[in-house]
Amino acid sequence: MKQVFTAASVEEAKQLAAEVFGTSEENITFNVLEEPKKGLFGKVKGEAKVEAEYSETKTDVAVKYIKSVLEAMEIANATVVAAENEDGAVIEIGGDGFEEMLGKKGELLDSLQYLASLVCNKVDKEYFRISTDCNGFRERRKAQLEELARKIANNVKKNGRSSALEPMNPYERRIVHAAVSEIEGVTSQSKGEEPYRKVIISSTSPRKFDDRGGFKRGGRGRRNGGGRGGRSKGFDITTSFEKDYKKPKPEDSMKGAGLYSKIEF
Repeated sequence: MKQVFTAASVEEAKQLAAEVFGTSEENITFNVLEEPKKGLFGKVKGEAKVEAEYSETKTDVAVKYIKSVLEAMEIANATVVAAENEDGAVIEIGGDGFEEMLGKKGELLDSLQYLASLVCNKVDKEYFRISTDCNGFRERRKAQLEELARKIANNVKKNGRSSALEPMNPYERRIVHAAVSEIEGVTSQSKGEEPYRKVIISSTSPRKFDDRGGFKRGGRGRRNGGGRGGRSKGFDITTSFEKDYKKPKPEDSMKGAGLYSKIEF
């Protein structure tokens, strides 16, 4: 990106370029084309003309996009600071009221991360990983998921029955898998299609059930639960989230309503 800027002085022209490109002067290459000339009695004639060249990095594109979204959301004193690493960049986001809007699972952070990744990776074909965070939210969420995984895994070891967690994104599923892998006697796998894909935690020594659904103990079957005929074999991995999501909604009958979540670039 190359552009010529004109101002009363060279410094003012450089500052103008930095404002227009949305970056610091250190990231811009300048070529001074004209400088103001001093005339009689020290009066300055003419203006400074500076050619500025700036190549946006993928980090710059992601930061600029997130800033535009926060501005549209009217987040006061919005801050977006990026730190690049080997895989991509971690973007720390803040501002008055922003943390309160994250959601219990950080849905807002996930959305900004996903959209910023799409936008910046349109620059070229090489994948660049964008991660977003706010005041250490990711670490706190990671600790919560690890604690949940250990709790469910220990319950599975005791009762021998598999357990399905709520649907999670790939990043959170990896955290759960890693935590489960450290516990002997249990294993985990992901099942289902996005956005319903979830982690199933199972025992490596599951209990066997008889034809009536009861535990086999000493060659004698025993029913669990008060229902006639006992429990059915296996288990239902459909969570309350998925069941509620699949219930018919009033908008389902609206024709031509389109997709609420459609995003256009």
